[in-house]
Amino acid sequence: MAYSQSNNALKFTVIFFIFLVCALDVVSGQIRYSVSEEEEQRSIIGNIAEDLGMDTGTFLVRKGRLVSDYTKRYLEINLQNGMLFVNERMDRDQLCGPIPTCIISFQIVFENSPEMYRGEVEIVDINDNAPSFPESTIHLQMAESIAVGSRFPLESALDPDVGINSVTTYSLSPNAHFSLQVETAEDGAITIELLLEKQLDRESQASLQLLLTATDGASPPRSGTAQILVTVLDSNDNAPVFDRKVYKANLVENSPRGTLIVTVHATDPDEGSNAEVTYTFSNRVSQKMHELFYLDPRTGDITVQGMPDFEEAGSYSLDIQAVDHGSPEIAGHSKVLIKVTDVNDNAPEVKVTVVSNMVPEDAAQGTLVALINVIDRDSGQNGQVHCQIPLDIPFKLQTSLSNNYKLITSGLLDREVNPLYNIPVTAWDLGSSPLSTNKTIQISLSDVNDNYPRFARPTYTIYVMENNVPGASISTVNAFDPDLNQNSHITYSFTTNLIQDLPVDTYLNINSMNGTIYALRSFDYEQLKNFQVQVQARDEGVPPLSSSSTVKVIILDQNDNAPVIISPSAQSGLAAEVIVPQAASQGYLVTKIIATDADSGQNARLFYQVLKASYSSLFNVGLNTGEIRTTRGILEQDATTHSLVILVRDNGQPSLSSTVAIIFLIMGNVTEMFSEASNFVTNSEHVSDINLYLIVILGSTSFIFFVTIILLIGIKCKQGRNNIEDYNSPGCCYRLDDSNDVYNPTPALNESLNYTGAGKIVRVPETHHYAVCLSPESAKSDFLFLKPYTPPISQD
Repeated sequence: MAYSQSNNALKFTVIFFIFLVCALDVVSGQIRYSVSEEEEQRSIIGNIAEDLGMDTGTFLVRKGRLVSDYTKRYLEINLQNGMLFVNERMDRDQLCGPIPTCIISFQIVFENSPEMYRGEVEIVDINDNAPSFPESTIHLQMAESIAVGSRFPLESALDPDVGINSVTTYSLSPNAHFSLQVETAEDGAITIELLLEKQLDRESQASLQLLLTATDGASPPRSGTAQILVTVLDSNDNAPVFDRKVYKANLVENSPRGTLIVTVHATDPDEGSNAEVTYTFSNRVSQKMHELFYLDPRTGDITVQGMPDFEEAGSYSLDIQAVDHGSPEIAGHSKVLIKVTDVNDNAPEVKVTVVSNMVPEDAAQGTLVALINVIDRDSGQNGQVHCQIPLDIPFKLQTSLSNNYKLITSGLLDREVNPLYNIPVTAWDLGSSPLSTNKTIQISLSDVNDNYPRFARPTYTIYVMENNVPGASISTVNAFDPDLNQNSHITYSFTTNLIQDLPVDTYLNINSMNGTIYALRSFDYEQLKNFQVQVQARDEGVPPLSSSSTVKVIILDQNDNAPVIISPSAQSGLAAEVIVPQAASQGYLVTKIIATDADSGQNARLFYQVLKASYSSLFNVGLNTGEIRTTRGILEQDATTHSLVILVRDNGQPSLSSTVAIIFLIMGNVTEMFSEASNFVTNSEHVSDINLYLIVILGSTSFIFFVTIILLIGIKCKQGRNNIEDYNSPGCCYRLDDSNDVYNPTPALNESLNYTGAGKIVRVPETHHYAVCLSPESAKSDFLFLKPYTPPISQD
């Protein structure tokens, strides 16, 4: 029945305190709620989003987060609706013990935001505990002769609840001999004593049974009981009496073992053994007190036995008794109050709550990184603390409330320079001998795509030998991006679209993953000597970043072109013919081999040599110039026709060459020239006499016509030109040039050619010029002399 009443009382109390739930109080920038202890999980406490002036959508997007100093997460937030709810069952008596007001502090932070809101939830006590005594039965022995007014201390009842829910009243069952004396000490502790009001008589009543009841102040109240069994003894009429009802002493915490605290003293007016006393702690003194303090049973000295700690208890109350040696034994009682003096024996304790393990490297200045709470269990100056971090880092501490700090960003962050910060936090108190604590907060930076890919070189030069194999790799470009993950993944591509009006992908291809460049065609140096393209490196960040580099491709020449002989040229596959005057002296320039090579460098450097000669001692060719000169004067007995095969080779590896066959006609007169030339070509041994006569007649007729033309020109020459040089004997000379009126045996070349030495551009000489000279005896002579004509040098 008692249990049912207690349960109904608990339900009533819970309903009463439900009305206090969600009482919102915004004081000094804090949000305050209250909730009854023992609430069920997921019970709603309040609407955080609404109380912060946000709608649920904004609260969800900003990713509000609750952080607290407790290991267990008693509170939690529903991000969907911003509701603060009970996450773990809260027992106020376990969380805060006898402290009158039980507060759970928390902070509301938002990701990547400097804002922080502090809040408190007061855990309201409910009367969920009934008072209870340490012992259900209290045994007392009293002599029948004990004086009326004697007091017998009793152990107080225990109630984990606080305030009005704790023990407020004691009552004693009705009886004829005893009453209950209740007193409240300076420290707030309630002491109860059994007061003898009527003399005992063992002969009439040898024992008494009393019921002690402790009741709390809740509505409805809860109570606990203990039975007091009093045994009445005979003799020893006087109890020992202490010289003080209460002893007071001060003790410095952490005093060494054996330190004397106070000496108690009691006297007994009896005689003999009835007057001898022994000092002991009463049964109400806990085992913890026995471990901390020692009471000498003979002297009454109370000394330190353990390690009293001011942070655990600022004062101690000891119930002591002096027991005589009579029969029966009678005890006198007193109390010792020990006040503990604080010393600076506790270093500050640093508690860190990291808001986010990863901070973006582009976080704005003032972004909240962590919450720091510094606690010093000492009091006064010893409990006042300061906290700091190094100044040479892009973070700083900002004081929010007493001994609470916010670690925020104060400068620019760069993950590529410093991806990880180990921030030492130093906290020290203001005691005479300051104590300090160091703690390291590790902050990692998350990557942001803030770096462009960087090529190893701004310009790449690639040398490729012509006639390369299509599809082969010719080089690799490489770019580096110091960012991470997707932000550092690089793809390569060409940004140049055309090369010589053709798409770039007909020339080159690039591997988008590793930057390897492949040639898609075989290059020809003679058609394309160099070109350049732009290569782009692009990362996969959001947004993507890119950079470019220039790739210059230089085609290297290969000796794949043989020399081409331009002059003298042969027609229809026949040998070229060159006329040599019989009067030519030693070193006379007969002709010059003009050749070109489409290659370049050493591959275009040409050398000339005689490969085959009909008469080896008459002509030679310049190794580097290609000039064919006579090695001596031409003798009358020399043959009128000579043949040479000239080899023209380049300086490549391997060397390529071309040949030209030249027939040299030694001219004495025109008749002989045609006759000998005809003999050389047709082989005179097989020509009939009739054919020979016809040839002579035809040649003579042509010669007469030619002489007539020369005479007309000579007359005009004497009248208008006085600067014509003679050839050995006086006469009239006229230069044959490229005019339309005069026959030009060699076509003019108007183009520049690569000639001899590598890299030299030589203009092809103008066509050979000849001067026709007639001797004074030309009317009697049939001979025609030809002389090379050299134009006069201008005297500018």
